[in-house]
Amino acid sequence: MKYRIRIYNCSEKQITLEKKIKVHGMTRKLSVPLTKEQCQSLMQGKNLSMKQQEFERYPKLLKEFVVWMASRHGMPKIIVAYDRIPYIYKQGNVRITIDENIQSSKDFARFFEKDMQKSPILPKGKVLMEVKYDELLPSFLKERLEIGKLQQTTFSKYYLCRRFFTMQS
Repeated sequence: MKYRIRIYNCSEKQITLEKKIKVHGMTRKLSVPLTKEQCQSLMQGKNLSMKQQEFERYPKLLKEFVVWMASRHGMPKIIVAYDRIPYIYKQGNVRITIDENIQSSKDFARFFEKDMQKSPILPKGKVLMEVKYDELLPSFLKERLEIGKLQQTTFSKYYLCRRFFTMQS
């Protein structure tokens, strides 16, 4: 299980709290929207209010996260930033993404700023391609993906970014 806050293009228009869960080898995501104020509070390592009147208005996932933060003294660990090119094939809910410019940061105060301090994680020109699907990978895609030196593996941008800062210390 892992919680994360996701934004797109440094914008405050869509801020979500996500919980990733592995069930029988498949990843499942639950998400709820956050306000900019809630997000900034969490980025500063401050938990959200647990006063009954406010707490009762939170969606179930946010309540769970607030309790988790309080019981585990949760703090932000790392910012993972990257540029993504997505491709979607609706049959089988196939998602192919190309992630490039994967970068890591601990500049939590500037989470919404494009020029926040970031460090590159992969060598220039290296990209990450992810292929995700719910049911079956269509044969025409499977055939095209089994070419050259492509190899199927697990990869965690989060782990790589955390490791980068650990190695810098």
